[in-house]
Amino acid sequence: MTDLGGRAETARALGVHRSRITRWLEDEEPDARNLRKVEALRFVLARLLTVYERESALKWLTGFNAQLGDRRPLDLLLAGRVSQVVGAIDAEEAGSFA
Repeated sequence: MTDLGGRAETARALGVHRSRITRWLEDEEPDARNLRKVEALRFVLARLLTVYERESALKWLTGFNAQLGDRRPLDLLLAGRVSQVVGAIDAEEAGSFA
């Protein structure tokens, strides 16, 4: 399971109850919709960790971003707009700023 600082933070980000995260970690599979969110979050966080240290990566993910029209990358990611978020990471890595 992707860790955004703790189970409560991960649950809040995914829009589920914290107990759901615990069940997913122990013995339950997420439903298809939440599985897509979890996989997208894992992918993007792994990509971010090639650019930033963990704390900075989490701040980037949850902060407002000029590359994304002053929206939070996490919000776009959970709305299924993974390619936009990855594009912003690529721009950060290349040193391009809006």
